[in-house]
This record gives sequence, structure tokens and C-alpha cells, in this order.
Amino acid sequence: MDVGVVSRSFRQLTNREAAELIATNGFAWTELCFSQTDSNYWVYNGRSDLSELTDARSKEIVETYRSQGVSVPSLGVFTNLLEPDDEEWERNLAYFERHMQIAALNGIPYVATECGFVKGARGVQADRYETAYQRLVDSFRRLAAMAERYGVHVALEPCVLDVVPSAKRTADFIKEVGSDRVRVLLDPANLIANSSEEDMFRYLAPHIAYFHGKDRKVNDAYGRAVGDGDIDWPVFLKLYHTYTEGVPFILEYVTADNFCEIRDRVLAADKLSR
Repeated sequence: MDVGVVSRSFRQLTNREAAELIATNGFAWTELCFSQTDSNYWVYNGRSDLSELTDARSKEIVETYRSQGVSVPSLGVFTNLLEPDDEEWERNLAYFERHMQIAALNGIPYVATECGFVKGARGVQADRYETAYQRLVDSFRRLAAMAERYGVHVALEPCVLDVVPSAKRTADFIKEVGSDRVRVLLDPANLIANSSEEDMFRYLAPHIAYFHGKDRKVNDAYGRAVGDGDIDWPVFLKLYHTYTEGVPFILEYVTADNFCEIRDRVLAADKLSR
């Protein structure tokens, strides 16, 4: 199977250096996050000043990867869509919209994000769960309308640590938002504590935009490289081939020192899945 790797695994490199490294090692795809030394705009769960990231510059960056034979199916945003302050929330949505404009301009089909979180209060908080969840629904309805205008899709990465913590909850969320512009970035490490490998595909297969290749121990707060956690990868990859053959599978939580080794773990597990 083909394997990709996120560009932010190589934040110490320029876009050209990252593209060459990805391509020369035979990787097929990248999730582009504008995280390189010559396009250092990516801020996890926040925003950056994109005023210097012009349309022309975005085209140069995307072409840097494509010219090396690396496809760019997704633009990673990962801002906070649960922001309770209305003014900050509007700024986050505008920041997301700018990424949609760039994606549309460059023919990138997916713009990806997690739910977001308030620092120091991540996850299900009983006293504000309903309001936080409704904020997320409102965010995605706004984003889905934007996505319709730009001809792109928004991909949500659900996580056990957030207000959409399972495969079933994600399917319910998509139904509630009510737009076919909403897709799923399925990171099995983020759901393995609440959803089996089978349930991930049972509920989400029709909605999957692409995958993150990452692992997790079921009681860990943070992910690990593929093979270092509790996911049954032969089972997962058998389901991948059954339901989502050819959908981009993009490694995360790897480095320039180990990304080929981790790719080889995926390929070894894939052989066992046949």
C-alpha cells in the first residue's frame, strides 16, 4: 500500500528539503501544514498572521511538493472551533476560511481540523459539555457553508480527549451538522480507547477523507508511532483494504530519523492483513 507523511514531521526543513526527503523515500502523500522554515505559519489550536502567505506563495509551496511527485490531499489547519469568546471564534473561522481559499486555489480537496479546546480544560466537562458541543455544531455549519462556496471539504479529526470522542459520536455529529461537505480525518489512535477497529469503519467508512497513521496505548494521553501502541494493525489494515482502498494513509508522530522505519512497520502489518 502507499503511505504518506505529514509535512510538520520535518519542521526543521524548508519546503523544498521536506518535499525532496518525502519523495526520495517513496512516500505518496503529505498533509501540508505550512510548518516549514520558509512558511512557518502553523499554530496548533490557534492562529498565525497569514498576511504574507499570498496566493502566489501558496502556489509555489504546493507545487514544490507536486513537482516531486508528492500529492497534497489535505491542508491542515487545526484551530480552536470551541472558542467561547465570540470575537475570537469569528477570527478563528476567518482564519479557517483563508485556508479554504488557499485549498480551493490549489486544488486541495480537504481542509482538516480537530475540535479544538480551551487550554487547561480539554475534553468533556459536564458543566459545559452541551454548550461546547453546540459551539462545535455551529462552527461546522458555518464551515460547511464556506466549503460549499469554495468547492472543498472540511475534515474533522475526532479524539477521545475531545467532545467528539468516539466513532459513533462522530457519525452522529456529521448527521447533526447535516452537510455532505463534512468528512472525517480518521486517526485510529485518537479513537482506540472508545471504539474498536471494526467500529471505526462500521460508523465512519462512508465519511473518511484520509487517515493519520498513528498509534496509542488505550490509557495514554498522547499518541505514539505506529507499532508502539494497542491498535491491531493487521486487523485495521484489512478493514482499510475492504472499505477504503486507496484512501490516503499519512503517518504522524514520526521524525526525519524514523519515518522510513515506521513506514516499514505499516507495510509489514499490511502483509499480515492479507
